[in-house]
Amino acid sequence: MTFKSCHTGIFLRILILVGLLSTGLFCFFKLWYIAGIFSLLLTIISVYELFRFLSKRFEVIDDFFESVKYRDFSRQYLAENKTKDIRLFYEGFNTVNEVVRKINSEKETQYLYLQKILELVDIGIMAYETESGKVLWSNGSFQNTLEFPSFKNISFVSSRNPEVYQLIFDKFYPKPTAIEISVQKETIKVLLSNSIFQIGDKCFKLVVLHNIEDTLNKTESEAWKKLLSVMTHEIMNSIAPISSLANTLKFQVQIHQENPKTNKLDIEDLDAGLSSIEKRSEGLLKFAKTYRSLNKVTSLNLEKVLIKDVFDDLEHLMRAQLKNKHVALEFRLADEALEIEIDTYLMEQVIINLILNAVEACERTEKPEVIVMAVKKPNGKILIAVIDNGSGIPLEIQDQMFVPFFTTKEKGSGIGLSLSRQIMTLHGGKIQIDNLHEKGAKVSLVF
Repeated sequence: MTFKSCHTGIFLRILILVGLLSTGLFCFFKLWYIAGIFSLLLTIISVYELFRFLSKRFEVIDDFFESVKYRDFSRQYLAENKTKDIRLFYEGFNTVNEVVRKINSEKETQYLYLQKILELVDIGIMAYETESGKVLWSNGSFQNTLEFPSFKNISFVSSRNPEVYQLIFDKFYPKPTAIEISVQKETIKVLLSNSIFQIGDKCFKLVVLHNIEDTLNKTESEAWKKLLSVMTHEIMNSIAPISSLANTLKFQVQIHQENPKTNKLDIEDLDAGLSSIEKRSEGLLKFAKTYRSLNKVTSLNLEKVLIKDVFDDLEHLMRAQLKNKHVALEFRLADEALEIEIDTYLMEQVIINLILNAVEACERTEKPEVIVMAVKKPNGKILIAVIDNGSGIPLEIQDQMFVPFFTTKEKGSGIGLSLSRQIMTLHGGKIQIDNLHEKGAKVSLVF
């Protein structure tokens, strides 16, 4: 039995009623009084039975709609010992109630889950009705940040701290904005944003409050630690070749003192070494001063120099340091008269970093080789490149190579390439990194 068969039964009853009514009228007009009266009585009885039948079913439907109106889906309709059509109604109502109860249960679970998540985050969140000020929902972080007890209306904040009330609830912050608020006679920095939304005919405002005071203090502390680490790393990169070259020169002087006749002292070589030490020391001092604050490196001490002279100084500096690493370091220059306008001290620091990176990249290569070359391109731009035959640069980290403090080295600072790019930007140039098809990588300084 289905709802369709129930409707069919009602339709048949109506047909019978119409037939009886027609017969009664026909007999009445034919003056068949007895038959007409009898048919009329049957008609009245049938109409009454039909009315009872329909009323009973409408009562059942009306009772269900009343439950829906008051959102009472807990009722269970007993379908046993009922007529087939009533039983079908009850079974249908029970199915609807069960589905609604399941949906409500899932919604409640999702709400509790979301509420638990919002309670665990350390960002204050509050939603309230704009007209009445009634708090719709608020998590513990919001009260903890303001050091307020739980409240049901934002008027509590107005009476407790009018200044905080004005900053948080009166003003509109479409984008996260850093402000300072006074809490318990102390000033804290918070990141504040809010948005307005509407549900039905009611308007609500969502306020997000993030206490960034601790975060800023922690970030500042970490920045100082990284800065000290970076400074140490960069200074060591310059001191190491100076120390190696000084030891080499000292060893030559000692040998000469022990046996002056056999071991002659090369004055030109000694002078070149000492000049390299002097220049690099001056560059290190300038670098230490300018690096105290990278944002202050806004001007350069530019001068026109021969790239050959720059390469000669770098070769003297790096030769002794790379001697024990068995890395072939070669400087190539097609045109010895090639000039460039640079800040020599800062640019030497950049090239030293690139050479040391290249040396590390080919540590596991059978015949490690690093080439430093300079050429003038047909478009007039000057290019200085550091090329190695190492393992190359993984594609997944190429986009992060210039991010400050990003490094794949155990003892790296992650600032070398970032600083090199900044120095190249000040020179009006750029730095590029490419993997070579055969093997290794190429870092180009384009002026």
